[in-house]
Amino acid sequence: MVFHMKTTFNIDDQVMTRLREEAARQGKTITELVESALRLLLRTQKTRKTLPDLPSFEGGLPRVNVANREALYDLMDQS
Repeated sequence: MVFHMKTTFNIDDQVMTRLREEAARQGKTITELVESALRLLLRTQKTRKTLPDLPSFEGGLPRVNVANREALYDLMDQS
């Protein structure tokens, strides 16, 4: 047995106009469109995953002070 709850929302006039147009274009009711949009929103939020931490690397001590242009050029010439 499926239960439906009747609910009232205040929707911006421009959004409602576009919603009516889209419902007509798809041959669906406004209720069907709103319900499917809400299902999609809720499903998307549920399946969001936390991104893993970015890797970090130990690069050792600096080989040159990058503010010292001559030392930097000398190091680059050695490569």
